[in-house]
Amino acid sequence: MPAEPYRIDPDDPRAPPQELWERLSAEERARIVDRLPSEFPVSEAMPPEGDPHFDAKVRAREVLGGFFARIGRKVYLGSELAVYYPGESMFAPDLIAVMDVEAHSRMRWVVSAEGKGVDLALEIHVAGERRKDLERNVERFARLGIREYFLFDRGRLRLMGWRLDEERRVYRPIVPQHAFYTSEVLGLQLQLEGERLRFYFGGAALPEAEELISTLERMVREAEEHRAEEARLREEEAQLREEEARRLAEEERRREQAEQRLAEEERRREQAERKLADTLAELERLRGGQS
Repeated sequence: MPAEPYRIDPDDPRAPPQELWERLSAEERARIVDRLPSEFPVSEAMPPEGDPHFDAKVRAREVLGGFFARIGRKVYLGSELAVYYPGESMFAPDLIAVMDVEAHSRMRWVVSAEGKGVDLALEIHVAGERRKDLERNVERFARLGIREYFLFDRGRLRLMGWRLDEERRVYRPIVPQHAFYTSEVLGLQLQLEGERLRFYFGGAALPEAEELISTLERMVREAEEHRAEEARLREEEAQLREEEARRLAEEERRREQAEQRLAEEERRREQAERKLADTLAELERLRGGQS
């Protein structure tokens, strides 16, 4: 049996170095990718995160996913997805964004296989020590070439951001403007609103799921009210047309009755005139017979 081209250490899973990756066949690459764990080793398993951490993470992914879907841009968003850079230990940020790639479902992001590294990483810190998010990630993500890194310190209600100095492979802090942190990767602004991390585009906050639901419910309610109002107006219009038709019919009936009365009066007048003429003629005849 031929020796395996690359052995994965279960206690420290890593993707092959790039120079080894380039020598592997497509079949060997596929086997290695399938064997790379999608979860941390048991010895490094993450503690329970709690609702504040989970809610912030899910909300950010849903908001960004909805926005990019609406504008028709291909963006892959992963949440605590195992990320493998060549020869590097696996890591899994709370949220990653990779721009202009297919957004199909994945179990892991292997940079050599995807042909592209992570563009943006977001970590959400709620409790515990901050050195991983505030120090180690800043050094590591910059060294790996991740263009932007944001940290939402949910416990202290702080937002921080860094952008890559690509020549030196170090991060420079993103300076907020009027409390807004600009992400060149996303083309959006980030800001804290109370206990929430919000994303903005063109000065307007991107709607969250409950806000979209509320907006859709309001739109449905307004549409139903509009349809009911249109139905009421149509019914009133039909009633007015029916009343107008009855009025016109009544006027026509009265006109016909008036014409009939006039015709009857004319007939009676003619009869009276004929009787008068007959009477005068008879009187004249009688007078002539007496002379």
